[in-house]
Amino acid sequence: MKKALSIGLLLFSTALVTAACGSNSEDKNTDASGKQTSDGKITLDFWSFWGSGARQEVIEEIIDDFNQSQDEIEVKYSYQPWGDIWTKSLSAITAGNPPDVIVQDINSVAQRAEAQQATNLSEYVKDGMSDEFYPQLWDTVEYEGDPYAIPFNTDTQVIFYNKQIFKEAGISEDQLPQTWDELETVAHKLDVKKGDDFERIGFYPLWNLGADVWALNADNGVSWFDKDEKVSIDTENKVEALDWILDWQDYYGQDTINRLEAEFGSGVADPFISGLVTMRAQNINYYSSLMENAPDDFDFGVIQIPEKEKGSGHWSWGGGFVLEVPQGAKNPEASYKFIEYLSTPEVQEKFGEKSFDIMANRTANENLVKNDHLDEKGQMIYQMADENFANTVITPVPLDAPDFSSLVNEQIDQILLGNKKPAEGLADAQKAVEDLVEQNK
Repeated sequence: MKKALSIGLLLFSTALVTAACGSNSEDKNTDASGKQTSDGKITLDFWSFWGSGARQEVIEEIIDDFNQSQDEIEVKYSYQPWGDIWTKSLSAITAGNPPDVIVQDINSVAQRAEAQQATNLSEYVKDGMSDEFYPQLWDTVEYEGDPYAIPFNTDTQVIFYNKQIFKEAGISEDQLPQTWDELETVAHKLDVKKGDDFERIGFYPLWNLGADVWALNADNGVSWFDKDEKVSIDTENKVEALDWILDWQDYYGQDTINRLEAEFGSGVADPFISGLVTMRAQNINYYSSLMENAPDDFDFGVIQIPEKEKGSGHWSWGGGFVLEVPQGAKNPEASYKFIEYLSTPEVQEKFGEKSFDIMANRTANENLVKNDHLDEKGQMIYQMADENFANTVITPVPLDAPDFSSLVNEQIDQILLGNKKPAEGLADAQKAVEDLVEQNK
């Protein structure tokens, strides 16, 4: 759904793997990985892309806690930059010298399982383990009925709103938008226009949410594929969603949208913090950015993504990451013991407290709502996260369509550029993806 690295494509890119194997010998694990050291401990090499900020600090603290909690396993942490981690792990697996545990994308577990790049964990996973996680997360880690990963963290999309500007505009808390129509009405009350130019925009749906999320929201939580993995792009609700997005684009004008986007920045130049945008759709752990960058008196609230119409559902989208034992790891049983530790409610709560990620363990999130180390806003964020996740859809990439997103995005771009009507573009996307599925069967 998000425009991220196409991990599915990487899985089958033999040429890329071969090149990486030939040029990255310095990145291979040490011979001690997964083997016993002189003091009898098994050394595990753990890879993730958490290399800065709160996530790095807390994962290093958690690893230290684990190492001190027992005398059988010693975990060493290897930071791998985002993007590089995927190619490096593929080359390491191909070379027969993979890391022992790795953080991987949640939506492509089945691809790695099918390609025999991840270890089947069924012999290690205890009965009832799946009940500890949100069900839509556990569904992503199974391939042919067996788990090949354990969910770690996830996210969900919500809308942050500026309470001070709402108050100045005379919009009370009981007038927060719950439907698309209400969202438009409230947004336009918050717009500030000087002459022909907008100086502030109440809301614009494509600032931080893709058309795919709005299509899912409009279509009863059904993404580009339905629950049976049948292509579900060209539907009446999704066509209406694209028409609705174009209405926003026409209302503000592309010149205004481009001009304001050019002013977007990070830190205090964040458009929500600077006041260019009064409501902004975001991943819920955007809260951590607000804590770091917003003034102390900056007051905000969070609402669910409004439903298309009353009763259609506040559907949202989430991604996330899992913990895997790569195929060829030298001691998968020890690797799983570390993964099991990372999956406990106590450890998950500790990670969430620092990162404001939604954790895969449901008990951890429920505990975070009452966590004494969090202030009222932090507890509110986790309350919203727990509530919103009931309406959050995870979208694993179908095995028969590993690189379908490029076909859909091409048609979405044509629609937004005005080169195609939504009905035409989505019909073309439907056919293109259906053809892709047929080719891969």
